[in-house]
Order: sequence, then structure tokens, then C-alpha cells
Amino acid sequence: MFKVTFRFESGELVEAFAAAEENLLEVARKTNVAIDAPCSGNGSCGKCRVKLLNGTLDSPKTRHISEEEYAQGWRLSCCSKIESDVEVEVPDIASAYRSRMKVADLSSEEEVAIFRQAKNDVEEAGILLKNDMEIIDVEMDIPSLDDTMPDNERLMRAIKKQTGAEIVRIPYTVIRKLADVLRESDFSVRCVIGRTGNKKNIFVYDIFPKGQEIVVGGLAIDIGTTTVSGLLIDMITGEVLGKASAGNGQIRYGADVINRIIESTKPGGKDKLQKAIIEETINPMIEQMCRKVKFPKNRIYRMCVAANTTMNHLFAGINSDPIRMEPYIPTFFKTNSLYAQDLGIQIHPDAHIIIAPNIGSYVGGDITAGTLVSMIWNKPEFSLFIDLGTNGELVFGNSDFMMSCACSAGPAFEGGDISCGMRATDGAIEACTIDKETMEPSFHVVGDEGQKPIGLCGSGIIDVISELFSAGIINPKGKFVREGERVRRDKYGMGSYVLAFAEDAGGDKDVEITEVDIDNFIRAKGAIFSAIRTMLSSLDFDVSMIENVYVAGGIGSGINMRNAVNIGMFPDIPLEMFHYIGNSSLSGAYTMLLSKEAERKTYEVASNMTYMELSTVPGYMDEFVAACFIPHTDTTMFPSVTA
Repeated sequence: MFKVTFRFESGELVEAFAAAEENLLEVARKTNVAIDAPCSGNGSCGKCRVKLLNGTLDSPKTRHISEEEYAQGWRLSCCSKIESDVEVEVPDIASAYRSRMKVADLSSEEEVAIFRQAKNDVEEAGILLKNDMEIIDVEMDIPSLDDTMPDNERLMRAIKKQTGAEIVRIPYTVIRKLADVLRESDFSVRCVIGRTGNKKNIFVYDIFPKGQEIVVGGLAIDIGTTTVSGLLIDMITGEVLGKASAGNGQIRYGADVINRIIESTKPGGKDKLQKAIIEETINPMIEQMCRKVKFPKNRIYRMCVAANTTMNHLFAGINSDPIRMEPYIPTFFKTNSLYAQDLGIQIHPDAHIIIAPNIGSYVGGDITAGTLVSMIWNKPEFSLFIDLGTNGELVFGNSDFMMSCACSAGPAFEGGDISCGMRATDGAIEACTIDKETMEPSFHVVGDEGQKPIGLCGSGIIDVISELFSAGIINPKGKFVREGERVRRDKYGMGSYVLAFAEDAGGDKDVEITEVDIDNFIRAKGAIFSAIRTMLSSLDFDVSMIENVYVAGGIGSGINMRNAVNIGMFPDIPLEMFHYIGNSSLSGAYTMLLSKEAERKTYEVASNMTYMELSTVPGYMDEFVAACFIPHTDTTMFPSVTA
């Protein structure tokens, strides 16, 4: 056995032991050392770079590491076998999603504005913002030798008498504390209850002495393929108490759902993927969020999850392999059978987990929840809803009909497949302009003032490519056609543009975007635009009939819509028709959690939505190939760009 030491730039050390010839990336995974491997370790992405400090690795040279870098000790962990005791450094860019858990400061209006807006919109649509959870005060007669009714029956009878309920259920978690609480409070208590069955059935979640101040907590979670976000709310008032986000711990098993499904089919795979999302991501996020606002975790009595179909299955520990195999059948589209104690979620054990309904193998609950708060189901005008993430999902329609589809955009919008790409966290360039004459960049970096750039997130990539094209630095194929200090070429003539030289960057190398990166992103934006065109064509519509476009996704603080049109990602329609609505999946989960009517409406929206499988549509690939230029092979579609 050999000793393996992982050293992070923060100074943190993690030690493990490995057998001879064992793969370094696999050792990292087993040790819960988070090294970003979007390609799931097949050597194609080049993101799992580590620097060999001591020892020897059997690690061949790859196209992702230059000879100079190799001489400095850089290796791809997925291609490295252990031959001795080794010490390796894991750079920030290789673990960018890892420890960037963020608990929001809710004193900032912009942190809660989007959820307040979602709440107002559904309320204006006539949806009652009320759920079935209540706090009630109950008084009982004190037992005596003449009145020997057991505690649980005494409580049930009192609740029935006070509420008119026909059935009252008291779970073990309440039974266990019942005797103490009743006697501590002289049989006058305060109960947290939930009503079901036309309010005739009552479930008693918790019991406290009368007069105790109680906040009934609820948890909304958006499980994205790359990022997980959460909201802690007051179920009675709807107030947002806490907000947090973290990288999805599953990302070390692949940046996309297909790689994760494949990983889950290996021995112990389902358990590994479920542990990565629950034990390594959601539970720590709950812990930090609750600690920040001083809220007891066991007073979170309900949870709503919005996620794509694969994430829902991996979250629940259910075999997801049939989703990727023809005829692409998941185990469920909707289910009401999950509780916190079943999955090991560290909140109240009897907390019911609401799952936003899926509508197809690749259009999930994140889209139905997002469609709810986009409000296109409540408007007569034709609207397009686009969720930009590891996959691109679209919904088009109005109050009469809706059609949805998903396109394989790949992880580029969240930094995957981009050499210096990362998600929208500290150190990410999220907005950029480039001077047309000097080719010098100006950019904004996520994080505190003075934060140095580490890489590019989705919104930053859109800006950079648009600016490079507008300045004539790249041509419609994404190839560099101007020379200068910022434009470099390798020995094969492949060009790149340097946004920040190493001495000005937050890492140990230049932050640059290459022709390969640009090509990857052109394919991603091409997938979005061709999906829009294909879906509209199937309905005999064209882009001129779109009256609103709602863009969602956590790829930055916002998207420069002008730049997105410039590169041919979005149709060339008036910019005032575009509306960035942020993380609509989380907003939808929040609304479903707060309102039973909103929950029912989401199920109705899902059942009324037609799902189109793009891969079966003739002509889709032709549309895709045509869209893989900047802005498009048919420039007449983008008159404002060519004007």
C-alpha cells in the first residue's frame, strides 16, 4: 500500500492509502477528495489536472498538458497510476465547485427579490398562497384515577373535538416525547399539524408546551446537475429565512447525466451517487444554512425538490439506467412516497418530500417548476421559456397549449468542456467587454472586491465570444484572425485569447479561452437555437411570433441578451422581449412548498405539456449543423448582428 497526500491551495491536506497501479482519480473519489472530472475520467476534458509534488506516477503525456507543464509536474489524475508514496496539489480550478458553499446574506434585496416576485405572480393568477400546515393550541383534561385514558388517545380526542377531524395520526417521533411535554405543560400544548383528505385527516408533526414560539420550517431544493440551491422558509408566512448554494458532489462522477447514469450502474454505484448528493451536498448545505440563521434542523417539516428526471432518480437511490436506454422509460414521473427518514435527509424525520413532476426522460421537475413561475401557462401571448444548464430545456406556448423539448447542450453553459470554465462562484469572470482597437479586456469577477479571476462561468463565456466576434478577433467559425499580445498560438497553430495573465490571475496559469473552447461553446449555443427553430417549425410557427422569452439558469448574475443574440444563441427579436428570471426551478419549488394550490397547478401544467423528442424529428440535425457558426450560416436570420 502507498500513501497518497492531496494538498489544496488553501493549505488543507487529505491523506489516503492506495494499492500499486491504482488510478489516482479513483483514489480521490473514494477519499471524497473532489476533483472536477466532467468527462467522468475518460481523459477527454483535461479538467482533473493535479501537480505532482513528491513521488512517482505512471502518467503518460496527453494533449491537455504541454511539455513544459509536464516538466513542471502537471498530470491528469484520471490517466495516472500510483507507483509509490505520492503528494499532489489540487489546484482551485480542478476543484472549483468543491468548497464554494455559499450562504446568502438576506439583507441584500436582490437575494430574495426573485422569490417575492414569484410569490406575487402566482397570487395575481388567483392561486391561494396557503399550505396545509398549521400551529394549533390544544387543552386536555389532566388524567386522574377516574380518567385513565392514555396520552395519545387523550391528545387525539382533543384535536378531533377542536378541529372536526375524523382521523388524527401521531407518529413515533411525537409519541416518544409525548409524556414529558404533556406533564411539563399541564396538558396544554401547542401542536404542529398538517391537514389532508379535505382537512378531515390530521398528521401531528410535533408537540411543544403551550406558549412556546414556533416557526414551521420548509425547505425548497433545486438539484441541478452542477449546482444545488436551497431555501429555508417559514411555512406559515412564506418568509425566506435562509438561502444557500453548493456544488453538486456528484460532479466528480461526470459533468452530464449520462456519465452519472453509467457510473451508477457499477457495483455500489447507486449508493455512491445518492451519498454524493445527500450526505456530501444537501445535508451540509442544510447544516450551514440553519446554523447561519439559528434555526433547528428538526423543525423543517416539509421539503420540495425540483430536479431533472435523472437527478430525481439518483437522489432517491433508484435505478436510472432505463432513462438512457431506448425507449427511455423512467421509474416515475411523479411520486408522493418519499420522506426525509427514508433518504437520510437531516431534517424532521417525518418531513414529506414533494417532488416537482417530470414530463419526459430529459424534461424534469426543474422545468415544470420553472414553467409555473414563468407564468406562460396563464398568458394568451406566445412565450418561450428557456432553462440554460447542463442540458438546455425549452417550453413554448400560452394559456391554450404548451410544448417542451430538451437538447444536449453539454456542460458548457456551466463551465464544462471549457479549459478555464467553472460554475458561477468566487473567481469566475461573469461579464466582459473587449476594446476593439487594443483588444484589452475589462471584466467583472464573482466574489469580494479584489477577487482575482480563476476562470469563466457561462455568462462570461457568452460575453467573451460575442466580444471577440464583434471586435473581429475571431471569424464566424470561431477561429482567430487577428494577432496581438492577447492572442497566442501553440505549435500546431491553434489560437487562444488571454483574459488574465498568470501574474494577474487567482491561479498559477493564464486564464484564456481557446479555439477548442469556442468550438465547444458554438456547439452548445447551436443546440439551443436549433431546438428553438425545430420546435417552432413543428408547430408551423417562426421566431417572429414569439412575444416573450423567459431565460432561466444559474450561469451568472444575469445574461447579456444582446451578446446572446450576437452569437446566435437566441433569436434576433427585440431585446425588450427577453426577461432573465434567474433560478426559476428554485422559485418554483419555493412556490409549490408554500402553496397546495400551486403544487396542484404544477401537476396540471405538467399533464398539459406535450413532450417532443428532438432526436426523432427529421431535419433537427440539419438545423443544428447550420447553427454551428457565429451567428448562423443564414445571416439573414440575424439582421441586427450583420447590420
